[in-house]
Parts: sequence; structure tokens; C-alpha cells
Amino acid sequence: MDVNKLRKVCRPIRIVLGLALIGTGVYLENPWFYLGVLPLIAGLANFCPACIITKKCDVA
Repeated sequence: MDVNKLRKVCRPIRIVLGLALIGTGVYLENPWFYLGVLPLIAGLANFCPACIITKKCDVA
């Protein structure tokens, strides 16, 4: 499994997921839209907490 290819795919998915959660929460006037901030920041910063916990995306 190519780790760099996985990271290139995961990053846009996290950004789109974050924006979708924020948009849905704002549209439904639900304060849970703040959960969308987490994947959005993870995608923009190219940081994946799940990869650190599972150690499946480590380059080492």
C-alpha cells in the first residue's frame, strides 16, 4: 500500500466531509455543525489523528 497515495486521497475527503457537515448543520440550524470543523482542520493541516492512533499511515 502506497502511503503517499492514501494521504493524497484522504485529505480532500476530510475537507469535503468537514464542509458538508458544516453546511448541513448551518442549513438545519443545528449546533452540531461544529463537528465539521474537526475534519476540515485535519484536512487543511494535512494531519490525521486516526492515522496516528492506528499507525497505518505512518511513513516510517
